Order: sequence, then C-alpha cells, then structure tokens
Amino acid sequence: MGSFYGLILGVVLLVLAGFLPSSSSSTTRRFQFNVELKNVTRLCHTKPLLTVNGKYPGPTITVNEGDNVEVQVTNRVVSNTTIHWHGIRQLRTGWADGPAYITQCPIRGGERYTYKFTVVGQRGTLWWHSHVSWQRASVHGAFIIHPRMPYPFSVPIQADIPILFGEWWNGDIDAIEKDMMLYGSGPNSSDSYTINGFPGPLYPCSIKDTFTYTVESGKTYMLRIINAALNDELFFAVANHTLTVVETDAVYVKPFTTTAIMITPGQTTNVLLTANQVPDSTGMFTMAARPYLTSLFPFDNSTTLGFLKYKTTGIQTIKPPVGPYRVPYNLPQMEDTPFATKFSEKLRSLATAEYPCNVPKRIDKRVITTVGLNLQDCPANQTCKGFRGKKFYASMNNQSFVRPTLSILESHYQNLTTSAYTYNFPDKPPHAFNFTGADPLAGNLNPEFGTKLLAVPYGTKLEIVLQDTSLLNVENHPIHVHGHNFFIVGRGFGNFDATKDPAHYNLHDPPERNTVAVPVGGWAAIRLNADNPGVWFIHCHLEEHTTWGLATGFIVDSGPEPSQCLLPPPDDLPSC
Repeated sequence: MGSFYGLILGVVLLVLAGFLPSSSSSTTRRFQFNVELKNVTRLCHTKPLLTVNGKYPGPTITVNEGDNVEVQVTNRVVSNTTIHWHGIRQLRTGWADGPAYITQCPIRGGERYTYKFTVVGQRGTLWWHSHVSWQRASVHGAFIIHPRMPYPFSVPIQADIPILFGEWWNGDIDAIEKDMMLYGSGPNSSDSYTINGFPGPLYPCSIKDTFTYTVESGKTYMLRIINAALNDELFFAVANHTLTVVETDAVYVKPFTTTAIMITPGQTTNVLLTANQVPDSTGMFTMAARPYLTSLFPFDNSTTLGFLKYKTTGIQTIKPPVGPYRVPYNLPQMEDTPFATKFSEKLRSLATAEYPCNVPKRIDKRVITTVGLNLQDCPANQTCKGFRGKKFYASMNNQSFVRPTLSILESHYQNLTTSAYTYNFPDKPPHAFNFTGADPLAGNLNPEFGTKLLAVPYGTKLEIVLQDTSLLNVENHPIHVHGHNFFIVGRGFGNFDATKDPAHYNLHDPPERNTVAVPVGGWAAIRLNADNPGVWFIHCHLEEHTTWGLATGFIVDSGPEPSQCLLPPPDDLPSC
C-alpha cells in the first residue's frame, strides 16, 4: 500500500514540476530570453553572433498542450529585435505573434517585452525565431508541445532528437543583407549548412564541429526536424535507414515510410527512425542535408553531415570517424523535383474522430495571387548589380510589400486614420499572361511598391491559390501564413485553371500545415477558416524573397461575440 501512495505522490510531483500535463487546469510556463552577442567559431572563423541566452541554436522551449506561455525577451544589443512563435496560432493574441511592424513595433536595445499566449489545440514540433531582417540566421530554436493524449501510433519512443537545419556565413549577415538591397543583387550564399549549429566534417576545420547522437540497437527514436535555413529548401536522409513520417507542422499525418524527406524553411517534420541496421567497426551512420535547388542566384551547393552512433561494446568515442566521408546514397540530388513532388503527394491528414480534418468544403472567397521575382529598372545615379544591371525585387500579384513604420495591428485595433496601407489587395493577378511559360525577361514586369492588405470578415472560408511565375526562371516558394493553419487541397504544375483544377481537389484528407511548398513552375491551393481576429503576415520563408517584398498582410475582422474579438494590447507592448 505504501508503494501505491508513493507512486501517486510521484505522479502529482511530476505534474507540478511540468513533466506531465495536468488535466484539471492549465499550467503557466515562464521563460527568459536574453538577446545578446556571443563569440562563436565555425569553419575557422570566430565572430560575434546574435544569440538567445548565448546559445546557437537557441534554447528549446518545451510545454504541454493547453499551457499558458510567458516569454520575457530582453534586448541586450543595439539593434531592434522581435521573436515570432512560428506555427503557434495565437488565438486572439496577435500582439504576441512577433513580425516587426505587422503585429508589433520591435523591441529596442535595452528594452524588454513579455510574449503571452496559450497553446490551444496544438501538439507536436514547432519553432521560434527572430522576425527582424535576417536575424533568424542565428536567433532560432525548437518549440515542442507534448500532447495530452497518447500518440496515435503504438511504437514506443526511446527518445526525442531535435534536428535543426541552419546556415552559417563567415561574413556579417547584416552587411550581406544591406549590400543585397543597396545594389539589388542576389545575396552571397552561406558558407555552410548546419545540423544543430554544427557544419560537419565536409567543411574546413569542422571535424570537431559535427553533430553526433548515440542510439541503441532495436530502439525507435523520434527525429523532430526543423528547417531554420534562411534561403534553401533541403533534402535529408540517414544512411541505410528508412524514416516513417508521422507529423508535419505540428499536425499528425497518415504514417508512411520514405528513404528521405524534403523540408522547406519554416516547415517541421517528425519522423520515426528505428536503429535496426548492423553497424560497421565505427558504429556510425551518416545523416545528411543538401539543398533542393531551383534558384538562379549564387547558392551553397554543399552538404552538411552528422552521425548516428550505435551504442556498442568496446567503442567509447563519439567523435566522427576518420574520412573519407560518404553522403548517404538515399539522399536525393539537388534538382530532384520528381522526389520532392512524390514526397509532398504522400502527405495526408490523419482524418480520424480524435483528429478530424476540418477542411472547408465550400468557400466564401477565392484569391488567386502570383508569387515570384521581378526586375526593377535601376534608378538614376545608382549602381545596380542585379541581372542586366537592374535590381531584384519580389511580389505577390505584382505588389512588392513595403512595411509601414507603425505596427499595422496597432493601427487597425485603434482605428487610426492612416495612408500607410490600404485594404485593396487584388483578388487576382492584375496582368494575365502565361505565368509559368512566359519567355524569361520578355514578360517581366516592374513591381508596384506599397502596402495593400487582404481583409475578410470573421469566419470567412477562404481559398488562396499561390501561382508561381517564370519571369526570371521557374521558382519554388515556401509560403507561410501567420495566425492560421490551412489545408493544401490542390497542387500542380503550369498555370492554375479555375474551371478545371478545383474538380480534382482533395477535400477528404488534405495535409494541414502552416507553410506550403509551392511547386517549382506550378501552383498550390490552400483553404482556411479565417477564425482568428487580427492582422497576420503572409510571406515567402526564403528570407531573400521576403526582403525583396514577396509578402502581404491579412486582416481578419473581429466577430460579433466577445470570444471572437482580439484581446486588448498588453501594457508593455513596444512603441515605435
């Protein structure tokens, strides 16, 4: 009897400590983020790197489904900063979403702001990152939400392994972005990709900077994979192992096995890996990531390696073995669009009674928007280093987004009269042409610069068709929608046909995500229920494209009920 009471007491203590979810009430989790510089060495280069709490990548936030979260962010550097909680829906708490000048003014040097929100109806792997300029190159980390219910698969999990992909520049990232905008050229490519901040042994001076994780034979592990890279979609594989995909963007999917995955910046993917291979004398298997390339700009065509080490008798070291190092044979080549397409087509919502697929079957509004790159004529008395002596920009429906100098959410909430933005984002492309078959450059359009916003009433069943263009070359774009999950109901190559393509939509079990990979030279149709009042950012998660203006704002008006209205702004909301 004593052991029984001891067990009950132990469970209670675990709940109170936050290791297990409490079913009776929500727990408030509090975290402290200090944005600060720290000297970090990679690839034989030491430089002051912008970090959170001195860590690169930043600290992992772990909470339970239903928890209240408070993160006090103190800015200890001169430059402005914010933090975005990527994929957290922020129901009625848009003030905590984070994109600078969209939902808040940035946190100035020496100041602080506490982000407060509740994790409602979400579980799985998400992440957080800065949403000012290119700070997220080093200011990012995992955000893990433990579910209240058991996983919908019966495989016992030995351990979680967060896998964060990133990019490292030897040079100063702020200077690279400023130079890109000054001359209108493509940015310098990164000097390496990283796994959990480590480049791996294929780069100079990096054998010691290699991520290695020890596994036990016969055990199954959950790899929580996050693409935090700035400008590249990536392929990932583990030598000799298959991966079982069970979740994307913190939403369960119908499990399927694959030899590799494709993941865009902004996306997360949970996979199960069983250590069921026979290791060689080193006990090591390589894991690797390389870019999925469809860009015309300078790019990093390298590969980052890490290792899974089987726990074996007599092998004590966890250091990488001496080369030569072999890239996994199952890692797709950089231009393997067929693999990327097949992988995306396998993703399906779980669509069970416990985890239904609530895709809108009918819509109130359809918006068709082009997403692509443009060339702008070089202004007089300037030097332009883009293609043909022009400047690169990007646009949605030929609008290159300009951020205002005051938070749009604050202006909208206070009903301020302003000329900084308008509510007339076009429902369709202003110029109709063969979007993916145009003669490059011959059909190029100078973009219009402005801040046109898409506004809809609360509860609108909205469809957005994202149409790639080939004004410079065919492209692929990962488009992220803040404040809402959406369902990818259709994808295809070429031009979207509004009279034919909707007949082939998947309205039964389409994947639910927060970031969609628009196919190279094609289109993707997403549907969502606009049930979260506030102002939300829609943008490409290739940072160079967002900087060039491939973005827009999305306003959802408050509904008639108090529970359908945006909450008031917090007292410590930063001012511009």
